[in-house]
Amino acid sequence: MANKSFSFKIIPEIIFGRGAVEKVGQESRKRGGSKILLISDEGVAKAGLLEKVRQSLFKEKLEVIVFDKVEPEPWVETADEAGKMARQENCNLVIGLGGGSAMDVAKAASVLATNEGKASDYQGLDKVPEPGLPKIMIPTTAGTGSEVTFTAVLSNKEPKGKGGINSPYLFPELAILDPLLTLSMPPPVTASIGMDALTHAIEAYTSLQASTISDALALKATELIAHNLSQAVADGQNADARENMLMGSLLAGMALANAGVTAAHALAYPLGGLYRIGHGVANGLMLPYIMEFNLESSLKKFAKIAEAMGEETRDLPLKEAAKRSVIAVNKLSREIKVPRRLRELKAGIAESNFPEMVTSAMKVTRPLENNPRKLAEEDAMAIYKLAF
Repeated sequence: MANKSFSFKIIPEIIFGRGAVEKVGQESRKRGGSKILLISDEGVAKAGLLEKVRQSLFKEKLEVIVFDKVEPEPWVETADEAGKMARQENCNLVIGLGGGSAMDVAKAASVLATNEGKASDYQGLDKVPEPGLPKIMIPTTAGTGSEVTFTAVLSNKEPKGKGGINSPYLFPELAILDPLLTLSMPPPVTASIGMDALTHAIEAYTSLQASTISDALALKATELIAHNLSQAVADGQNADARENMLMGSLLAGMALANAGVTAAHALAYPLGGLYRIGHGVANGLMLPYIMEFNLESSLKKFAKIAEAMGEETRDLPLKEAAKRSVIAVNKLSREIKVPRRLRELKAGIAESNFPEMVTSAMKVTRPLENNPRKLAEEDAMAIYKLAF
């Protein structure tokens, strides 16, 4: 990888550390914010995190408009509503506070405030004509990496499915990462979101678009997540484990923003778009099956993943060392009790649904193009059957 030609971009300024969220008022003012649209969800509000951010903004005498209607796997209409509010209230800065859903809606709202049309008009690559409002992202979960990416993934009702708005204009200007904001995450959310971050790290590392820089970020992210996720699930108040998980998620997000993701995301998309399965749950479920499919194409990289996850690989043949990466992911999944089979999801998925799922997955072209092994429709069908 060292001799490969590549470009690497990371836009947001990053402020990381315990108590970092207290700086949001100063940072908003520094960026010209006077009337802020604060986008979040009810769960974050109930945990008291919304009020913490509001107080920092009020301290700087900034006006705050709250939009807290973001749902899991958010609809395009939610982004439209948030963008409309930004325009009507003449907001000049947007803050996304929460998990990936809140941050994705915030990023979409920032460009909808300055561009005509609806969110669905801009799903795809480079369809946003003009820059949006300045935006600050504050994650309260350790998993999506949305605070450092140029994508906002939104769900559509017709046709049913998910699509991303992918534009450089979606890169936030600032990401504030405070591990203390993640302490209130319940164990199931910690587990599924953590698997999302691990999927980002492993897929960025094995992507055909990977580079020397993204490899370094992705491998360190894999190590941090593998060694801290179980602890964070078991003891949510463990600030060290939470901090390491947030850093792992951040590094994985930076890696995926440049290297992209691969086929686990493509096959996970229909689970969210058709069955409303959470993105982290879907990614974590599909990850080991895609890793097994991809093993032969990247034996050295998968052996490195196994090593980063704490597996003993010395003196093992390369293929056996690579297989340990899949074993490590399955072991972690069992430890933190995330779904490992499609039938466990209780979403009404049957084998008769697989053709529709395959058709939907094959439309997620960019991750499939990044996959280190070509994946055809019959391969996707076989993987769904294996995962059932």
